[in-house]
Amino acid sequence: MKRQLLDSLRVATAPAAVVVVFQLAAAPVAAQDIARTEWGHPDLGGIWLDVWDTPFERTPELGDREFATDEERAARDLSRQVDPGRNVRGPRGSAQDVSGAYNAVFSSAKPAGPRTSLVVDPPNGRIPALTPEAQRREDIKRDWRTMLMRNTPTCEQQAPGCEGGEYGPVSPRRFDIPPFYNTLRMNRHDGPEDQSLGDRCMLGATPDFNGHRRITQGEDAIAIAIDVGQGQGFQRVVNLSGTHPPSHVRLRHGDSRGRWEGDTLVIETTNFSPKFPYRASAENRRLVERYTVVDADTLAYEATISDPTTWTAPWTVRQELRRQSDVQNRIYYEPRCHEGNYGLPAMFIGHRMLEQEFAEGRAPDPFSLDTTTGGGGAR
Repeated sequence: MKRQLLDSLRVATAPAAVVVVFQLAAAPVAAQDIARTEWGHPDLGGIWLDVWDTPFERTPELGDREFATDEERAARDLSRQVDPGRNVRGPRGSAQDVSGAYNAVFSSAKPAGPRTSLVVDPPNGRIPALTPEAQRREDIKRDWRTMLMRNTPTCEQQAPGCEGGEYGPVSPRRFDIPPFYNTLRMNRHDGPEDQSLGDRCMLGATPDFNGHRRITQGEDAIAIAIDVGQGQGFQRVVNLSGTHPPSHVRLRHGDSRGRWEGDTLVIETTNFSPKFPYRASAENRRLVERYTVVDADTLAYEATISDPTTWTAPWTVRQELRRQSDVQNRIYYEPRCHEGNYGLPAMFIGHRMLEQEFAEGRAPDPFSLDTTTGGGGAR
């Protein structure tokens, strides 16, 4: 996968930095030069990927500066080659030693991008603050997950996985029904809803700014297959006619309706499900995306996300998507995670074994073990 990515980016590597041999496109091509479908629309068909590694939000010290210097990009490339956080190993035979074995060698790396952040509006490149209502929702989730961790060494050591919670006895609430629909891992394994969406082969959210997009174009509809890695992904169908369904109809990835404004495809998505939030926003999220052809191999992409119950203002992301090889990516056309997902039942089997050993006096209480953070603290 890494070799194919580098080939598609035409990247040459040197010991100290990654050298990119193409330039960021500046403006859309003239209308007469755009490849078009038989219906007269700009042809967006193909596989598209943001080939740059760009911080989602801008660091505060950069202020309103949208673009990075060559020196800053080279420094970011070098730091990710070393990647000390992923390559640290614990003492031989420890839990940290085992979790540290899955190091940076197993992760693909893109070259540092020209922008200082994906977020371009507000001008400071940062997502607006949460509303008090949204912050209360997030506090409830954090408190619940911390409650399940409180008797573990992770909380005893005040490691990051404890999220600011306090070390103490196992909570009597540990078997209660969560006060929210869970989408992340938590330190309990009673059923699929205790696991993350990734564990359940449901990884991916709308909007998605990381996976590659395979666009298939029709006269009245456009299909966008988004692959988010590890055999996981999802399909979006954008209808170019009709209206959004009634408000009581809720969908995991919302209802997408598209229209052409000149040569720009505009997609408005609403009717999201409350069970599948994106950065704390759920059923009240509104997403407006714009795709514009820059040249034969580049799409300009912009997405504005708003939710007055979550953020104090709307915010916008901007990307340049590069065309990828249809030959190198000819095999996989749909997610494959559910086929042979042995990891999920194995988690439950392992936890049932721990419970049995605890009941027989041969092992500690499973709730005194961190079986969630993968080495965020001692396990």
